[in-house]
Amino acid sequence: MKKFFNYAMYTILLVTALNFTSCQVEEAFELQENEEQTLNANSATTQLMLNTVSNDGSFDNIVDGSSCFDIRFPYQVEVNGIALTINSEADLKVIEEILDNIEYDDDILDIIFPITITMADYTEVTVDGIVDLKEIAEQCIEGGADEDIECIDVVYPVTFFTYNPNFQQTGSVEVTSDKEMRRFFAGLSLTDLISIDFPVTFEKYDGTKITVNTNQELAEAIERAKEACDEDDDNDHNDDDFTKERLDAILLECPWLVKELKRNNQNNSDQYADYILNFKEDGTVITRDSEGNMLTGEWETIVSDYRVKLNLSFELAEDFNLEWLVYEIDADRIKLHVSSNSDKIILKRYCEEPETMCGEEFIKTKLSDCVWAASNGESDSFLENLRIDFSNMNIHVRNPNGTVVDEGNWEISGTTLTFNDLSQEMENYIGDWQVIQCSEERFKLQRLDDYLVIEKDCE
Repeated sequence: MKKFFNYAMYTILLVTALNFTSCQVEEAFELQENEEQTLNANSATTQLMLNTVSNDGSFDNIVDGSSCFDIRFPYQVEVNGIALTINSEADLKVIEEILDNIEYDDDILDIIFPITITMADYTEVTVDGIVDLKEIAEQCIEGGADEDIECIDVVYPVTFFTYNPNFQQTGSVEVTSDKEMRRFFAGLSLTDLISIDFPVTFEKYDGTKITVNTNQELAEAIERAKEACDEDDDNDHNDDDFTKERLDAILLECPWLVKELKRNNQNNSDQYADYILNFKEDGTVITRDSEGNMLTGEWETIVSDYRVKLNLSFELAEDFNLEWLVYEIDADRIKLHVSSNSDKIILKRYCEEPETMCGEEFIKTKLSDCVWAASNGESDSFLENLRIDFSNMNIHVRNPNGTVVDEGNWEISGTTLTFNDLSQEMENYIGDWQVIQCSEERFKLQRLDDYLVIEKDCE
């Protein structure tokens, strides 16, 4: 009886052991053969996840000009002579406002070194000068062609299981941020295997959420999102302020005065002073040159690589002919340029007032309530640095230091202005001038073949 019992016990133990071994082999087999269960560090799906959780450095491109790293707060900059401490992303708006208020776009921004930058893999590097920063930035790929994926985000937490090469589970890790996930991936060896505790939820760029239940669904969701939005990996901090539709509407709303035009690093603003571009719905754009000749061209707005662009084409004004990137739009100004910044146009809104407003009372009231900047449209104009005060029917001409360099008085009859008693800087402008264009902020006067343009400069 005892012998039979021993045989029975051996049999039971053997069967139990075989069953246990069989379960282990079966589980390992399933993990090994079913790619839905495990991933290795070099798999395509792992790389997609890695790119999705990389540090996005594009939010501070207005300062560092690079999307593959950002500057750790706080740090200091000097913008157009103004010292600022940048403590958060919100402070970058202050920089943008200062640059937007520079009329001729002479943007000057200096970083106060040393600074610490955070790379795509969240490592931190101390940078001591602008030369070192530029060397790091030159290694980056810009314009949206870099590897990081910004149009979809992981909703945390996410749990990973780890396995050794024998498909035995070695642990589990819960990650709660992009930084933690990136560091988890960085700690894997080439022989480590991982699996994800599904389901996993993602949030897309438009706020919608999607849930995936397998590695294949995860990979497909990220692939679909890679090119779904503008990652804004450029230095144009204003390109989120408008769309093609808004640009079309604003171009057609009013004519636009050419304030600055640069081609091939050559400033041609004086050559195109007083050019007014009038955009028409049929795709034509009309302007007049300095001699009054009408020029007709064509215009078109397009969206390419998530950028809004304006195509201009004139037969007799070739400096306008380019596919211009729209850099900025505000209430009264449009800035256009190309990526090299050697070509640039600044347009100022010029909504002509109804002719009934360009009468004696309107002219008299407007001239008297402000100081005016003058120009005669010539490249060597000495008027550019002078300001004219027409208050109380007197004329006081001041230089940049505020010193009066000429004075006289003026009269008005209908739309004819008469300047009297000027004897110094503006002596040649004594006489009658016909007001041929007028608005709230700008008047254009003519005397025979001479022109005088005055623009409001109340500050």
